Amino acid sequence: MTTLFTRLPAVAGQFYPADPERLEIDVRRYLVEANGPDDCEDYPLVKAIIAPHAGYPYSGPIAASAYLQLACSDIPVRRFILVGPAHYASVQGLAISGAAAFDTPLGRVPVDEVVRANLLAQPGITIDDAAHAPEHCLEVQLPFLQELFLDFSIVPLLVGHTTAEEVAAALESVWDGPDTRIIISSDLSHYHDWQTARRLDGETAEAIVALQPEALRGDSACGRAAIAGLLLAARRRKIQAETIDLRNSGDTGGPHDRVVGYGAFVFTETAPAAF
Repeated sequence: MTTLFTRLPAVAGQFYPADPERLEIDVRRYLVEANGPDDCEDYPLVKAIIAPHAGYPYSGPIAASAYLQLACSDIPVRRFILVGPAHYASVQGLAISGAAAFDTPLGRVPVDEVVRANLLAQPGITIDDAAHAPEHCLEVQLPFLQELFLDFSIVPLLVGHTTAEEVAAALESVWDGPDTRIIISSDLSHYHDWQTARRLDGETAEAIVALQPEALRGDSACGRAAIAGLLLAARRRKIQAETIDLRNSGDTGGPHDRVVGYGAFVFTETAPAAF
């Protein structure tokens, strides 16, 4: 059962600025400095992206490159399906938030109650607000969406102990048309030296672009199950995947002896003629 409450920011002032003006300046700077499409005309529809979720100084530039691709369309977006790993709670299956909306310093984002109800009718998907309350992986995506899109809702899902097949089934049930997009929130390798991380993340990127979830190592990404589910769904729909950016915290300002990997990936399909 859902209640009318708003999920408050958990990591504002830590992962990103709590001051709205400072946050907007930072997000715009990341977007301006990122490599975007040369021409959005006749650009294939970006149905889904994979974007990192670390502190903005480290992963913000990589996330921005994915969001520029996502925004390269004149088709209005009605909702975003946000999927990421549960870092702070033991979740069985997938956990959806029961909140009516998510707050960030840039404002309030409504949760799509109709889609939530449909998902809750499926096995393995439950409401778990204790898991969502401290979680950063979905929250840090919202300011990018708020900067680039208007009048959208979200469907926030955390992935726990489950299979790629179950994640794929959830995604396919909410796939819908081009006004629904999917965002998988995940970092890549964790705490290797810079050179090792480059090699491991390169292998992960190859598996993602090839739509081969079976090629993902167990430690390839904190959001491995979410990524694998998207790859299964994308492969069934013959969607194309591309690496947009692949770096790590050593590239964006951190030390090189113990880094976290970040990747920006896009999944494209042809937009229906009706749009």
